[in-house]
Amino acid sequence: MDRFKALQTFLDVAKSESLSVVARGEGVTPAMVGRRIDQLEEQLGVKLFKRSTRKITLTPEGTVFFEDVRNILNELRAAEESLSVGAKNATGRLIVSAPTSFGRKHIAPYLPAFVEAHPNLTVTLNLSERIVDLKNERVDLAVRIADLKNADLIASKLARNHRVVVGSPDYFKQHGKPSSLDDLAKHNCLMTATESGLADSWTFLSPNHPGQAAKGARPLAPATVTLKITGKMHCNDGEVLTRWALAGHGLAWRSAWEVAEEIERGRLVEVLPTFAAPGNDIFAVYPDRKFLPAKVRLFIDFLKSTFGDPPYWEQTGDLKGIVSATNRAQSLKSEANRRAANAKHSNTTA
Repeated sequence: MDRFKALQTFLDVAKSESLSVVARGEGVTPAMVGRRIDQLEEQLGVKLFKRSTRKITLTPEGTVFFEDVRNILNELRAAEESLSVGAKNATGRLIVSAPTSFGRKHIAPYLPAFVEAHPNLTVTLNLSERIVDLKNERVDLAVRIADLKNADLIASKLARNHRVVVGSPDYFKQHGKPSSLDDLAKHNCLMTATESGLADSWTFLSPNHPGQAAKGARPLAPATVTLKITGKMHCNDGEVLTRWALAGHGLAWRSAWEVAEEIERGRLVEVLPTFAAPGNDIFAVYPDRKFLPAKVRLFIDFLKSTFGDPPYWEQTGDLKGIVSATNRAQSLKSEANRRAANAKHSNTTA
């Protein structure tokens, strides 16, 4: 039996507390995983797990062994990664996690080109709305569209993101187009339903953008306004909201990457572009580590190059009009952050 394979299996079973979960991840039977554990216990002469019909848990000896094995394998990976830092070709297996809709639209179509460029690499793309634990799960890289605040993770920005208000041409023929934020109260707004309730607020740039801060005053960030909206149809699936908008049932507030193709085809029309505020940007996230594997670095570079700056979904049709507004908002935000950082540095060194 491959000693390192056995140790990795031991770690995976300890984390998941299930032979079946580990077996499904590897594409083998639970019995095969169980035999690996049996052989490892026989070699060590100690029981590592307590097994029941419901789950498998570590014995006290197994708990001590778990910490040692995790440290050993982490050191081994770090040594391997140190050799591949400057590599120009990716090898091995790359496991990527991404949100379902974004992954379908903007990652999966381009993966074949990346694999073709790196023939010694295999890629697994896991699409899910679940936030994976990058430190304890076997995932190399996660794509996230979020306001990242976890200092334990390293994030590399792949593309900016913003939201647009859209409706179908038929809907606007019947109900007219909103020309101001106040007009949204006259429309059926399709809302996202969450476990904690309805997401009945949409955020926009304020009609009165902030001017330059007075001398000595705190830097101004782009002013935004959050509006309560109303509507008769709600769903926890963003794709359903988009389909309802396509069918003429109301207005949807969607990310540009979700609806750019429909806007380009004329099936959806974007309104209120001058009020579009920057949203949570799109990031590649990976655990903090001493060395970044070549396969991760090269895939991040590939996605950045594929998406472009501005991203390609902003460079078609009516969305071109929103680029300038988004650029302005991002510039204001960046300038405010820069000034705040300079002010903090000045106070620290004073």
